[in-house]
Amino acid sequence: MNTTVSTANNAYFNKTFYDRKLLDTAKTRFVHVNFGQRRSIPRNNGKRVEFRKYELFTPDADKLTLVEGVTPTGQSLAQSKVEAEVKQYGAYVEISDLLDLTAYDAVIADSAELLGEQLGTVVEWITRDAMCQTTNVQYAGGQLSRSALTASNKLTVEEVRKAVRTLKKNKARPFFTGADGAGRKPHFVCICSPDATYDLQSDPLWQDVSKYSNAEQIYSGEIGRLFGVVFVEATEAKVYSQSVLNKVNAATSSSTTFVLKNAPTEKEKAYLSTGGNKIMIGTTEYTLAATDSYTPATRTVKLSAAATLSADAIVYSDDAGKVDATTKKAPDVHATLIFGADAYGIVDVAGSGAMETIIKPRGSAGTTDPLDQRSTVGAKVTAYAAKVLNPLWLVKIEHCVSA
Repeated sequence: MNTTVSTANNAYFNKTFYDRKLLDTAKTRFVHVNFGQRRSIPRNNGKRVEFRKYELFTPDADKLTLVEGVTPTGQSLAQSKVEAEVKQYGAYVEISDLLDLTAYDAVIADSAELLGEQLGTVVEWITRDAMCQTTNVQYAGGQLSRSALTASNKLTVEEVRKAVRTLKKNKARPFFTGADGAGRKPHFVCICSPDATYDLQSDPLWQDVSKYSNAEQIYSGEIGRLFGVVFVEATEAKVYSQSVLNKVNAATSSSTTFVLKNAPTEKEKAYLSTGGNKIMIGTTEYTLAATDSYTPATRTVKLSAAATLSADAIVYSDDAGKVDATTKKAPDVHATLIFGADAYGIVDVAGSGAMETIIKPRGSAGTTDPLDQRSTVGAKVTAYAAKVLNPLWLVKIEHCVSA
């Protein structure tokens, strides 16, 4: 009897191991995912997930005053709902039979780790970007917009206190449990970048996690506490960077197109390829053409209206901090999120939206792999969505950071 089984075939028996490998690696990226209200999407129930919340009763002393012997009119419960459509995400790698036979490393296990990191980051970004859609925005230093923020408008203790005040006035519900579900002191949660915590930690009021972690179960990534806010650091915290900073290659006269002088970055290509986006040239704002707004082969930008431009005129976007009057460069703006329980919702990544490995051994492709040369290792997020449920319970502080 032939007892020789390839590594790829063994993968079927080790699927639980590889699923765990995938999830453990992904969880190193999960921060924004950890605090949302969780929902599972039922099988055969469409692609939309519904989150519901009860509307609070209106406190009115006059209407609630009882008249002796008179039964008051009853109140009706009211609910509002927020819907989100789930999507799938996935990727795979192809492994040749020669690599499988000659590689020093456990290729399938390593592939599962890499895919877990990749998909874990994507799920983090999706959740983070959904949270950043809150309309409850606080600009550091009392500024009125993102484009007004300067390098001096950093995250400070005062900004945290102001956000806490906002949440309390909006009757945001605090968290009462820790990472393991055990009770801990009521608190709000803050997700911030390492640069943001760097600026905060120099304040004498900052309480490092080591000063209280023996008494309470801490969250993964928890670094400190301030004014009833628990801080959790995230390497994937949202940063708004200037999308475009380039120059006009040659002068134009009443033309809808011009050529960039410098080779554009990937971010510049993506921004310029999106019709309808705004760019600044000098002090004038222009709109990119609705179609074919950027041609990569020739570095050509197409505008919605004709313009006369001079050579070396600076082309830039106004989507980060305050633009320097001379260089037109803008500082990065970081988004720090402070929120209460049930501020946002997610499809439970431990339930129907779980990540799973999909392993296809050599020969499983049939006639498309006639010599049994290829196996694949894939990973998929079955269904996922994230949505802000109550923007009043989630404050986004936009600020700059120290160099």
